Amino acid sequence: MINQGKKLRKRRVFSEEFKKARVKEYEKGELSVLEISRLYGISFQAIYSWIYKYSIYNKKGLIIVDIKTSSTQKIKELKDQVKELERVVGQKQLNIDYLEKMMEIAKDELNIDIKKNFDPQQSTGSLKTDKK
Repeated sequence: MINQGKKLRKRRVFSEEFKKARVKEYEKGELSVLEISRLYGISFQAIYSWIYKYSIYNKKGLIIVDIKTSSTQKIKELKDQVKELERVVGQKQLNIDYLEKMMEIAKDELNIDIKKNFDPQQSTGSLKTDKK
């Protein structure tokens, strides 16, 4: 009999080994639910039902929060921040080296000791002075 007007959906049946392998990929952190769904063309609901059925860690009634994508994004942001801070520290070190060299030149050529290594005399406080 020919079906008229209705499109039949193909129903795919996955083996138990296939399902367990996808759950293991998820548990090891190799792939997220989103990645498994896109890679194999499987619905989220099917993957979550497999996780509840075959997972050692995730059981029915527990809420699964897949934070792999957000944690990788956070790591990327932190690496970018580290690079920026290293760049700033490098610039500051160059400034310090430049200023120390300038002080050394001033001392050698102009006999000006910008780095004073002696303690200034402490004031004697408020002494009475004679007014004339």
